[in-house]
Amino acid sequence: MAIFSQWNILITPFIGFGLFALVSYLIYKMGDVMAPKLKDEGAKLCQYACGEDFLGKKLQVGYRQFFHAALFFTMMHVAALVIATIPGGSLAFAILGIFYLLMIWFSIIALILK
Repeated sequence: MAIFSQWNILITPFIGFGLFALVSYLIYKMGDVMAPKLKDEGAKLCQYACGEDFLGKKLQVGYRQFFHAALFFTMMHVAALVIATIPGGSLAFAILGIFYLLMIWFSIIALILK
């Protein structure tokens, strides 16, 4: 067992992260060496959409829908955590849990209807 104690430093988070980052970088570079070189021939680098020419245009992407989804999932995960950690065997805690779920439900309805 003493033979493995000298390798304990390899399982520390910083050393482990460094080793995995190095291995990942080496795999990435190996793929870069193996990949064929890109040549700009004709329309090879043009945009393509289902066999039709695609005219590129500037598109501004908003995060409004993302924030709604993120808020929804945050509320649901916090609700699941709170409900899962409510002590059992008490009517008061059961009523508090039901009230909490109703408030979460109203919050989600408000989020959807906004």
